[in-house]
Amino acid sequence: MRILILGGDGYLGWPTAMYLSGRDHEVAVLDNFSKRAWELELNAAPLVPVRTLRNRVSTWKEVTGRNISLFVGDLCEYDLVNDVLREFRPDAIVHFGEQPSAPYSMIDQRRCVMTQVNNITGTLNLLWSMREHVPSAHLVKLGTMGEYGTPNIDIEEGFIEIEHRGRKDVLPFPKQPGSFYHLSKVHDSHNITFACKVWKLRSTDLHQGVVYGVATNETELDPRLATSFHYDEVFGTALNRFCVQAIAGIPLTVYGKGGQTRGFLNIRDTLRCVELSILNPPQAGEYRAFNQFTQSFSVIELAETVQKQAEKLGFRVAINHLPNPRVEAETHYYNPRHQKLLDLGLQPHLLSDVLVDSMLVTIRDHAHRIRHDVILPQVRWDGTSSAATKAYASVS
Repeated sequence: MRILILGGDGYLGWPTAMYLSGRDHEVAVLDNFSKRAWELELNAAPLVPVRTLRNRVSTWKEVTGRNISLFVGDLCEYDLVNDVLREFRPDAIVHFGEQPSAPYSMIDQRRCVMTQVNNITGTLNLLWSMREHVPSAHLVKLGTMGEYGTPNIDIEEGFIEIEHRGRKDVLPFPKQPGSFYHLSKVHDSHNITFACKVWKLRSTDLHQGVVYGVATNETELDPRLATSFHYDEVFGTALNRFCVQAIAGIPLTVYGKGGQTRGFLNIRDTLRCVELSILNPPQAGEYRAFNQFTQSFSVIELAETVQKQAEKLGFRVAINHLPNPRVEAETHYYNPRHQKLLDLGLQPHLLSDVLVDSMLVTIRDHAHRIRHDVILPQVRWDGTSSAATKAYASVS
């Protein structure tokens, strides 16, 4: 199968490209390296050094004998998207090619607008180009569980049956996104749904939870194939931050009470979910949503887990509670369904399987690269600015 990976230089895009290439698919990647530019803006380098995409593609060829085609360009340039789809003619398109950070979208007006323009325009360009050149291709789009928010009812997978005044219908599950980034994903979902309806395209929207992990079978073949690992407040995650703080001897920084609960999955499961989606495509005209996560944890549960696991390596750390810079419920009901990928054959990895032997050990081996100044929160959802946030905003 011919598979195009958009955002192929990224944390998930590059491992996905190797994973699918290693399973005898013809794979191409597209990226404009904007994530690397945003990292430079904020001085937020990955913990583990990451080689250029071109270098990783050549290393993959050297190590495995397999080819990954490389395209360089911006999804917001429609002619470029047309050129790539005309040349490669993919059977499936995996779309990771967006600004991926909620905090980044909340820094200031410029980055908020850029996030929405970049993400929504790129997806619209892709949909129009698919309609023109590869209308039978399957779009596998990275969404987010953050589209749903935290409603006081069970979260279904994309759709919910509603009875209202004696009548019933199946409607998209209500969306309550928590940042301008998550809003861009909601707009994507609506635009893709509409394109499937009117143009008979087909798409799987993967509403993904928080991904953790630094290693896959493919990255372990050669250190030059490593993917990125962020622990800073903008591009990192709470779990990544806690793991780095534990190794660095810094108290784990829990925002607020720590009752905020989210879905999580290992990076290896992300790759498998993408593969299962591709191998089991929807019908022409069908838009479907899969909730892609395997376990749920509150923030305080994550912190306590990291604290206990770090002790096995001889690190003793405290847990501190900080004022929450985000506008979100401190405690809430959270029970999302996630059955569809399990029904397709997903066999989950668990956090306890990888936290010590993979994540914490890798961080320990790169502890000399930990920068304490990028860990604490500076971006505030309510619009008030700390000195550091003002510094972010001053970067042109």
